[in-house]
Amino acid sequence: MYKIVFLNRGQVYELFAEAVESSHLVGFVTVTKLLFDTETGVVIDPTEERMRREFADTEQLLLPMQSVIRIEKVKKRGASVIRDRTSGEKVTPLPVDGPGRKR
Repeated sequence: MYKIVFLNRGQVYELFAEAVESSHLVGFVTVTKLLFDTETGVVIDPTEERMRREFADTEQLLLPMQSVIRIEKVKKRGASVIRDRTSGEKVTPLPVDGPGRKR
């Protein structure tokens, strides 16, 4: 299993896949068999759910080499996350301000 960290639309994506290889297209990395949490529980990570929807129909992800930050072979799958490119903080798709707060 592999952890792939790459830039996408100004954000840093971290996701997991079963296979990573050089692409037949020069300058690209091929990522296949994306892995997401399949446990059905009460608590759902909104970031993981967003990524699952974004890549729902993806059979093969072709990443330009210059967008790939790191590829790690890992023993255990962690959470898929989206981070801010500059601060490194996790981006959450839900509003973090409570009701009545100014933005």
